[in-house]
Amino acid sequence: MIIRVGKAFYEVQVQLLAIGLIVAVGAVGLFTMLYTVQAESQGIILRFGRYADTVDPGLHFKLPFGIDRVYMVPVRRQLKQEFGFGTPGGANPTQYTGRDEQESERNMVTGDLNAATVEWIIQYRIQNPRGFLFTFREPAETLRDVSESVMREVVGDRTVDEVITVGRQEIESEALTRLQRIADRYEIGVSIDQVQLKNVNPPPPVQPSFNEVNQAQQEREKAINVANGEYNKAVPRARGEAEEKISAAEGYAIKRINEAQGDVARFNALFAEYLKAPEVTKRRLYLERLSESVPQLGPKIILDQQASQLLPLLQLNPQSTRP
Repeated sequence: MIIRVGKAFYEVQVQLLAIGLIVAVGAVGLFTMLYTVQAESQGIILRFGRYADTVDPGLHFKLPFGIDRVYMVPVRRQLKQEFGFGTPGGANPTQYTGRDEQESERNMVTGDLNAATVEWIIQYRIQNPRGFLFTFREPAETLRDVSESVMREVVGDRTVDEVITVGRQEIESEALTRLQRIADRYEIGVSIDQVQLKNVNPPPPVQPSFNEVNQAQQEREKAINVANGEYNKAVPRARGEAEEKISAAEGYAIKRINEAQGDVARFNALFAEYLKAPEVTKRRLYLERLSESVPQLGPKIILDQQASQLLPLLQLNPQSTRP
C-alpha cells in the first residue's frame, strides 16, 4: 500500500514537472516571438544566420528559440562622427576616438608643405540597413577611415591660406562629394548629409605669428574700407558741386543769350522805326537820354544863346535859401 502511494505521488510530481516545463518553454517561446521596432528604426531579420526580411516600425512576430534574430538599425536618425576632437556623452561608440587618435586625426599637411590642425564632423544617415550591416564587419569604423582619408586628400590639394581662411566652404563641398562617391562604391549603405569644418588653425608653435599676419591683413582691410568710405563721401559731393556749377553756368549762358537776343530784337525794332522817320527818332532818343542823364547832374543852370549876364542869376549861397 505504501509502495503504490509513493509511486502515485512520483507520477504526479513527474506530470507537474512536465507541465511546468511545457509552460516554461511556451512562455520562453512566446517571449522570444514578440519584438517591437522603434519609430526611428528598421528591423533586419536573420533566419539561421541568413538574411530573411526587413520590417518597419511596430509590433512583430518572429520564429522563437533563436531561429530568427532581429537587428535594429536607426535609419531615420541622423548620426554624427567627430574628428580631431570629441564631445563626451555620445551614445554612438564611433562618434569620436581617444585623445591620442584625435591628435593624429587633426594634424595634416597642406599642398604647399605647411602643417595645419583640422577638426571636422560628418553627419550621415543609414540609407540601406542591409548593406550597412553585412557589407563590412565594422561599417561605422570603415566610414571613419574613409572620411579621414578623403579630408587629408582634399586638404593636401590646397595651400595653408586656403585651408585656414578662404577655402573652407569649397573644402566642405568637395569632401562631401568624394566621401559620398566612395561610400556608394563600397556599398556601405549610408547617405552623407553634411561635412563641416570646425576649428582649422596653424600648429601651436607658429600660431602667434599667423595671428599677427591675420591682424595685419585685418588692419589692411580696415584701412581700405575707411579709404573707400572717404572716397564714397568726397567723390559724390564733388560731383554734385560740379553738376551744380555746370547747371548754374548753363543757366547763366541761356540768360545772357536771351538778353542779347532781346537787345538785338529791340535794336532792330528801333532801327526799323528810325528808317521810317530819322529826324523824329533822333529827337526822341535825344530827349529820352537827356531825361535819364540830366537829373543825375545835381544843381544846374540852363541858358540859351541870348543870355548876356550870368552872375545875377546865380545863387552864390544856396544854403541860405534852405528853411
